[in-house]
Amino acid sequence: MEFDGIIKNGTILDGSGAEAFRADVGIAGRTIAAIGDLSSASAGEILDASGKVVTPGFIDAHRHADTAIFSDGFGTAELLQGLTTVINGNCGLSAAPVSGPHAKETAAYLYPVTGDLGDTPVESLAAYLGALKRRSLPLHAGMLAGLGTIRANAAGFARALSDADCRAIRKLLETTLSEGALGVSLGLGYAPECFYDTAGLIRALEPIRNTNIPLSVHMRSESMNLLPSIDEALALAKALGVPLQISHLKAVGRKRWGKLVYDALETVRRAREDGLDVMCDAYPYTAGSTQLLHVLPPEFLEGGTDAIAKRLIDPAAQKILKERLETGTDFDNYAMLLGWENIEISSVKCQKDRRYVGKTVAEAANDTEPWRFCAALLSRNRCAVTMIDRLTDEDDIAAICRAPFSYVISDATYPETGLLHPRVYGTCVHMLERFVKKRGSLSLPQAVRKMTRMPADRYGLTKKGRVEPGADADILIFDFERVHERATYANPAQTCEGIETVLVGGGIAVQNGVCTGKRNGTVLERRSL
Repeated sequence: MEFDGIIKNGTILDGSGAEAFRADVGIAGRTIAAIGDLSSASAGEILDASGKVVTPGFIDAHRHADTAIFSDGFGTAELLQGLTTVINGNCGLSAAPVSGPHAKETAAYLYPVTGDLGDTPVESLAAYLGALKRRSLPLHAGMLAGLGTIRANAAGFARALSDADCRAIRKLLETTLSEGALGVSLGLGYAPECFYDTAGLIRALEPIRNTNIPLSVHMRSESMNLLPSIDEALALAKALGVPLQISHLKAVGRKRWGKLVYDALETVRRAREDGLDVMCDAYPYTAGSTQLLHVLPPEFLEGGTDAIAKRLIDPAAQKILKERLETGTDFDNYAMLLGWENIEISSVKCQKDRRYVGKTVAEAANDTEPWRFCAALLSRNRCAVTMIDRLTDEDDIAAICRAPFSYVISDATYPETGLLHPRVYGTCVHMLERFVKKRGSLSLPQAVRKMTRMPADRYGLTKKGRVEPGADADILIFDFERVHERATYANPAQTCEGIETVLVGGGIAVQNGVCTGKRNGTVLERRSL
């Protein structure tokens, strides 16, 4: 028997969560052809995995590399933490489709999360995916249809929608799904989706009714109103008859730590017991990162970035803003929940404001009231400011990750200046090092399953996330004791150590811990799966 490649003598974790077993893996082309004792077989390439773990390639089903994926350096940070597949377009903020009269304001709003759309073909998802296909990709990539982008593209950032607007949103969603989106994402904490009520969301999402298309929901609240927000997400899934993915579950703010997450997990458990197909995911860091706009009350987000920027320097609006940030409990009021001392400025667009990067709002404000400094900073930068926010508790994270219906994501964004969050470079290895080796929150088979087969199955990637005959040959070889995250908050752009060999579609993308330049990735589309 002859193969293109054989991985010999490895200890295999197949992605199912089962215990490890010793076997060889035979690869033919892009596919795993055989598993077992292949000592009598020959191959063009033989990789000795003695003393090493062999797993499926890791999958990040919640990333924001929508435009970063087109950059020349993309892939190094991902491959060296073991990622072989990413899914972008999350939190309702997909880079496509963006076109027509609202394109400029939509692109400006998306910028802190997706990056500069620039010359990226984003007029439709078909154009975007077509551009990806014309590139040589270092790993596999898919895209979700962001309902926030679709609404902004169809109707701008107005609070109210006409019947014609609603029809345009549904039509554009239908088109985007037909062009290959793996699912639909919502960002109910962001404009313009925060202006929907539950009934309006159901109307907008009518095209996915009674399908198996996953609905990934960044909920309306992740703090004091977390449980009602979960109830809303469950109501959406039940009304529409679709699988529900609760994005980056957490309890924001010290007063909510230690109990609220357990109540949330129990709510999800009961919904599953009642027959609803609902899962959740979490990133394994106690800090998040998103637009600094996220600190504002929803009513301040109307009209797009130019309107927001003007509103923030209007004296009458500032008076309202001050009161809302000091007393508001009807939204995730980060100023109250975290304190300005736990909100760090991570990127800005204005050159003169770059001196504030790495400082908390409290530090940067100096003698100015923090809310006033924040408003001025957002206004000057036309809202293109990102933050790293210290918001959750590691014990809560561990509890979420232990849930049998959760898997691991990064929620990584790629600001073009300033500081990245270390999760861009380290999420998968951080999970292994911190939550398996150091805390013992999960076993290695459990952690591998939550970064491979579970997200693969969620998005219908039935040949990914597993080491078995017929599966795609996306495979990792590593010494579990040597994996180490080097990225830190102060110095995040550092690749991981210990992921020794990475195969993407049967091609060796990483060998001896070094990227080979092999670019064997593919574009993943729902209609082709």
